[in-house]
Amino acid sequence: MCTVSRSRASLRALAGGDSCFHDEVPRFRVATALAFLLFGTALGAWTARIPAIKHDLGLTDGKLSLALLAFAAGAIAGMQVTGRLVDRLGASTVLFPLAVLEAAGLISTALAPALWVLAVALFGFGLVHGGLNIAMNANGVEVQREMARPVITSFHATYSIGGFLGALLGGLFAYWNATPLVTFLWVGLLIVLLAVWCRLWLLPSGSSGDPVSGGSAGDPVSGGGRVSGVLFLGVLAFCCLVGEGAAADWSTVYVRDSLGGTPGFAAAAYAAFSLAMMGGRMVGDRLAARFGAVDLVRYSALLAAFGLVLAVAVAVPWSGIVGFGCLGAGLACIAPQVFSAAGNRNPARAGQALARVAGMGYAGFLVGPVVIGALAEISSLRWALTVPVVLTGFVALSAVALSTPRVPAPSALSPR
Repeated sequence: MCTVSRSRASLRALAGGDSCFHDEVPRFRVATALAFLLFGTALGAWTARIPAIKHDLGLTDGKLSLALLAFAAGAIAGMQVTGRLVDRLGASTVLFPLAVLEAAGLISTALAPALWVLAVALFGFGLVHGGLNIAMNANGVEVQREMARPVITSFHATYSIGGFLGALLGGLFAYWNATPLVTFLWVGLLIVLLAVWCRLWLLPSGSSGDPVSGGSAGDPVSGGGRVSGVLFLGVLAFCCLVGEGAAADWSTVYVRDSLGGTPGFAAAAYAAFSLAMMGGRMVGDRLAARFGAVDLVRYSALLAAFGLVLAVAVAVPWSGIVGFGCLGAGLACIAPQVFSAAGNRNPARAGQALARVAGMGYAGFLVGPVVIGALAEISSLRWALTVPVVLTGFVALSAVALSTPRVPAPSALSPR
């Protein structure tokens, strides 16, 4: 077995002559993709069995929403805690135990005998889920830095595939009249197997030449000059996720109630959004390599804004399908590029920067649909959907924020 130096300079030197280099790059990329896959699978399976858990516990919509709020609170808390752990211990060190705990958290939700127990279980599940979000994105930034080319959007595409896989498995178990516990035990086993596979091939933290701990006066979370830059990236993530939350909660309602579509046709609105987002993420890395992060985010945001303008301005059902499809394609690459920019601000504090940006983005996903619903009560849903139009327009105007150079790692100072 060949030994490869973990510094980027040594890896480049070996690229021409040592064959193990070519084997190693795909492996640690695959490992990170597996983390995103199991992350999406867990969430997809949980979402698919929510109706069964609601029925088994006899919950009303209001009581269920309280339990789901516990999951959201846990996720945001987990992001902040894990950000510090990633910076101290390294993303790869934190990722594997969180991936295993993801399975345990999912299973625990099926064991709850009452609402308050479900809320506690969902808070724990959310805590792990939010933490895994940060660890895998931090590792994805490290892999991208190691490979010296855009790859992070492909990881987010794998997350979308995982969500589809989890929902498919959950739907199949529901069709077979299996209980949520049986569903989550089997899905949990799959998650653990994927986690073990991921651990075997994972890129060790620090292998790209970036420090695992430490910092600088200008790091993004210790009060230095770059804190405002990271907060602004968080604002961009917030704006992006408001649009994603709007599509998840209001696209079907809008096409059916505001545009007069049939129930079946209305359901195609979110399907168009999801498929377009998955497709956009599959080609996102190639677009980032060709056009750069700034132009990709700028024109992606304009496409998203155009889609919603079309859906709002042309009052026929097909405009809603096309419009939400454009919204999905437009939003597909924005969050991955924002996360990448946050992780590269200062590699020594990438975890905390990602935690701050992802936390603000997740808040947008939660708050946005609520604000849109409130505005719809005052005026109409059509006018309320102009909110994400304005926010995506703001992202387009502010895309230059992604061009800020990161703090160089020590190894990057060596001659190339």
